[in-house]
Amino acid sequence: MKLKIIKTDQDYEAMLDWVDTQFDLSPNLDSPEGEALQIALLLIKAYEDIHYQIPTPDPIEAVKLKMEERGLLNKDLAQWIGSKGYVSALLNKKKPLTLKLAKIFHQQLGIPAEVLLS
Repeated sequence: MKLKIIKTDQDYEAMLDWVDTQFDLSPNLDSPEGEALQIALLLIKAYEDIHYQIPTPDPIEAVKLKMEERGLLNKDLAQWIGSKGYVSALLNKKKPLTLKLAKIFHQQLGIPAEVLLS
């Protein structure tokens, strides 16, 4: 396949099919075939970044998801940010997510700053 900028959905689908075939062949990444595969993946990513953007999640929803994943309750967050009532108001979007709280959630829950500041 001739590598070129992906301009249409047909080009995109063809490139995905070609990449799938190349993965099955398992080329050495330092070989010409491996380098072509890497370039194709970059072209696919560039096309997807433009045409299939993933929206940034809501910061409070990200906090709730991390709480669920870790089995945390409101009272567990209270030790970091204040009373259970304040935590409840924050999680119900009745209180704003401040920069200080975003920093705490980033450090304690590992939520990317880009998500918390969006």
